[in-house]
Amino acid sequence: MNAVLDYLKSNHETFLNQLCDYLSFPSISAQPDHKPDMKKCADWAVAHCLSIGLKTRLCKTPGNPVILASTPRRKGKPHYVVYGHYDVQPPDPLDHWKSPPFKPLVENGNLYARGSSDNKGQHFAHLKAVEAYLKTGTELPVDITFIIEGEEEVGSENLVSFLKARQKELKCDGVVVSDNGIPGLKHPALTYSLRGIAALEVKLTGPARDLHSGLFGGSVDNPAMVLCQMLGSLRDKRGRVTIPGFYDDVVKLSAYERKQLKKLPFNETGYKKLLGVKELFGEKGFTAIEQRSARPTCEINGLTSGYQGAGSKTIVPSWASAKLTCRLVPNQDPNKIEKLVIRHLKKICPPTMRIEVEGGHKGEAYLMSPTGPQAQAGLNALTKAFGHGAVLLREGGSIPIVNDFKKILGVDTLLLGLSLPDDNAHSPNEKFNLTCFHKGMAMSAILWNELGQLK
Repeated sequence: MNAVLDYLKSNHETFLNQLCDYLSFPSISAQPDHKPDMKKCADWAVAHCLSIGLKTRLCKTPGNPVILASTPRRKGKPHYVVYGHYDVQPPDPLDHWKSPPFKPLVENGNLYARGSSDNKGQHFAHLKAVEAYLKTGTELPVDITFIIEGEEEVGSENLVSFLKARQKELKCDGVVVSDNGIPGLKHPALTYSLRGIAALEVKLTGPARDLHSGLFGGSVDNPAMVLCQMLGSLRDKRGRVTIPGFYDDVVKLSAYERKQLKKLPFNETGYKKLLGVKELFGEKGFTAIEQRSARPTCEINGLTSGYQGAGSKTIVPSWASAKLTCRLVPNQDPNKIEKLVIRHLKKICPPTMRIEVEGGHKGEAYLMSPTGPQAQAGLNALTKAFGHGAVLLREGGSIPIVNDFKKILGVDTLLLGLSLPDDNAHSPNEKFNLTCFHKGMAMSAILWNELGQLK
C-alpha cells in the first residue's frame, strides 16, 4: 500500500498536466455542434485508460459512446464498478469566466475549467489510483470496471439500455460514484441518500382571449389570480405541504441519522449570505440541513401569464401556467405523488377555470444503509485520506442513474464526492480544488483495500 501512495505523491505534477489535457476538450453533449469534440474527448480517454494498463473499449450507443475500462477479472475476487462522465455543461455565459473555460488555469490551489469537478476531475482521481496499483506491481484487492459515459448532462438516455445489455458482464458487488460533493476539507463525507423528484406543469384557462381589464375586469375570473391562490394554498405557515396524503409514506429520520447530520458544519449567517436572503424558511421542527436534504418539498419553479413586456398592458389574461417540482425522500413513490398533486389541484380549481395538469420527469429517492459494511469501508477510506473524521450526508438533489444501478445490477452505490460547495458546477468559473484531487486519489487507493477486506 505504501508503494501505491508514494506513486501518487511523486506524480502529482504529471497527473495535473494530464487532467488539464482531458479538460481542454469542449465535450458539450447538449450542443450538436460539439459532436466531433465529444468523439475526440472519448478517444483521448480511451487512449489514456489503455496507457494505464486497463482493457479498454469504446462502446457505441445511439448517442455518444460509452467507455468501458477494466482490470483483469480474477475468480473469487470482489468486483466493483466506478462510474463517471466525460461530457460537460455548456460554459455560457462566457463573459463571466475569469479564464477561457477550455483552457485550464491553475490558481490559488484550484484548477479552473469546465468539467474540472463535474465530472472529469473526480473520476480521473479514481483512474490514477488504479494506475498506481498497476504501475507499482501492487496487487489490487478487488477487480474494477470503469463506466465513463458521454450523456450524463443530457439525461443518460442510452445508459440504462447499455447496462441492461451488459448486465451479466457488469455483475458486481457495488458501484462507486464521485459526482457529488463534500461540505469541506475537514468534513469528507459519504452521501448515503438522495432525494427523488416528480415534476408537473399546470395550466388554467379562463376567457377565450385576453380581455380589456377596464371593460371586463370584475365580471370574469382572472386565471393568474386564481393560479396564485391555488399555488399559495399548497403550503401552510409552518412550511408543511397541504396536499392530502403527501407525507403518508415518509420514513422519519432515525435518532442516529439526526445525530450524524448535526456533525455537518453549518453557519446560519454565512448560509443566508451565500443565498442572498434576509431570513431562512423551512418546515418547522427540522434543521436547515434536514429541510434541504431529508424532507420532501413542493416548489414553484416558474410562473407564466399575461403581459411581460415593458410598461403596462391592462388585461385580464386568458391563461396562466406554472411549473412545479416535488423533491421526494426515500419510500415516497413519484408516480403516487404525481397523482396526489394532480387530484388535489383539480379539486381546488374553481369552476370558473379549465385546468390541465401534465406530469413531467420523475425519479425515485435513493437510500443505502449508513451502517452497512460498504458504507463503513467508504467512511474509513475518507477518514484515512483526508485526515479528518468522515461524516454522513444526505443530498437534496437527485442522481437518477444511482437507482438504475440498484434496479439493473442489484447493488448499492457508494457516493464519495470530492467537490467543494464553491466549485461552481454548472456555473461560470467551475473549479476543482487540488487538495481534493490529491486526497481523492489517496482515498480511492485506500478504498479498494478497505472493500477487499470485507467478508
